[in-house]
Amino acid sequence: MMRHRAAMKMLRIASIVAALALCPFAHAATVMDETGRRVFVPDAPRRIVSLAPDISEILFALGLEKEIVGVSQFSDYPDAAKGKPKVGSYVSLSLERILSLSPDLVIGTTNGNRREAVNRLEQAGLNVYVVNPERFSDIYRTIINLGRITGRETAARQLADSMRKRAERIVSRTASCPRPKVFVQIDSHPLVTVGGSTIYSELIAMAGGHNIAARAPGKYPRYNLEALISKQPDVILLSPMVQRASRNGDLDFWSRWQSIPAVRNSRIHLVNADLTDRFSPRIVQGLEEIAGILHPERTGRQRPRECSGRRR
Repeated sequence: MMRHRAAMKMLRIASIVAALALCPFAHAATVMDETGRRVFVPDAPRRIVSLAPDISEILFALGLEKEIVGVSQFSDYPDAAKGKPKVGSYVSLSLERILSLSPDLVIGTTNGNRREAVNRLEQAGLNVYVVNPERFSDIYRTIINLGRITGRETAARQLADSMRKRAERIVSRTASCPRPKVFVQIDSHPLVTVGGSTIYSELIAMAGGHNIAARAPGKYPRYNLEALISKQPDVILLSPMVQRASRNGDLDFWSRWQSIPAVRNSRIHLVNADLTDRFSPRIVQGLEEIAGILHPERTGRQRPRECSGRRR
C-alpha cells in the first residue's frame, strides 16, 4: 500500500512536471531590463508587442514575424510590419488596444515611450521589457538582449557581429581622412540640429566627420544661423525627423548663403532619418551613407574611399 501511494505521488509529480514543460511559461524568469527594472519574461514568448519602430525592426530581423502581434504606429519596415495591428505612437499608446492583443511580452524604449505609459502597462499585469541604447555600441547590446529574452540569442549575436564588422570597416577606412565640418539640419523652422550626446553625432565621427554642434547644449538644440555661418560647415546633411520636408525648399533656403562652403560647393545632402534615428540594424546603413557623403569615391558616393592624410 505504501509503495502504491508513493508510486501514485511520483506519478502526480511527473504529470505536473510534464504539464509545466508544455506551458510557455515553464522556463520563465525574472530578468533585469536595460533601465534596471526587474521584469518577468516567459520562455520563448509567443505574443510580442513592440512599442517603437526600431524595436520592430530588430524583432523582424531576428525572425520573430509570427510572434509579433502588435507594433507602434510608424513601424513600416520591413513591409510585413505594415500589416501588423497598430497600438498607437511612441508617446500616445493605446492601453486598450495592447490589452486586446493578449501579449505575453511588451517591449518598449526610453527613446520615445513615456515612463508613465510603461507604468500603466505594468499595472495592467503586462510584462514590459524596456531597452535603453544611449551610444552606438549599446545597439549591439540591445539586439543581443532582445535575442536572449525571445529565444533568438544565436541569431542576435550573429546579427550584432555582422553590424560591428561593417561599422569597423567604415571607421578604419575614414580614420586617416581629413575631417569635414558637418551640420545636421533636422528642422528648419526653427533651425534644429543634433548635439554631441546623440548617436547621430557619434555616426558623424565614425564616418570621418566633425559635428559643428557637438558642444551645443541638449540632444536637439536650436542653432543660431549666424553661429552656423561662422563655423563654415563643409557639408550640410538634411535629415528631417518628419518625412515631409522639401529638399528643394531647403536648397532654396541655403542658396542665399554662398559664403558657407557646403553651399558654395554643392555639398548639401538628404539623408533618410529612418537610417540614423532608429537604433536598429539599419543604422549601419546610415553610417555607410554618411561616410559615402563625407568621403566619396571618384565614381560615386556608395562607398567611402580609402584616404591618407592628417586628421583634424
